[in-house]
Amino acid sequence: MATVEFEHRESEEERVIEWRATALIRAGYESGAAFELALRTDVDLHRAVDLVRRGCPPATAVRVLI
Repeated sequence: MATVEFEHRESEEERVIEWRATALIRAGYESGAAFELALRTDVDLHRAVDLVRRGCPPATAVRVLI
């Protein structure tokens, strides 16, 4: 019996979410919070990164942003 392999190609949306999450992790967010924020189109990435860079603790920044 032959096996069929399917190639998974990331969608553009998946690539953007991954890119956003990576930027948030680099800024100091924990991975779970980073992915939660990355999934939300109403969260401005630059604002999220800037909050942490200006000294806001990441957990507090999540509460501010959501």
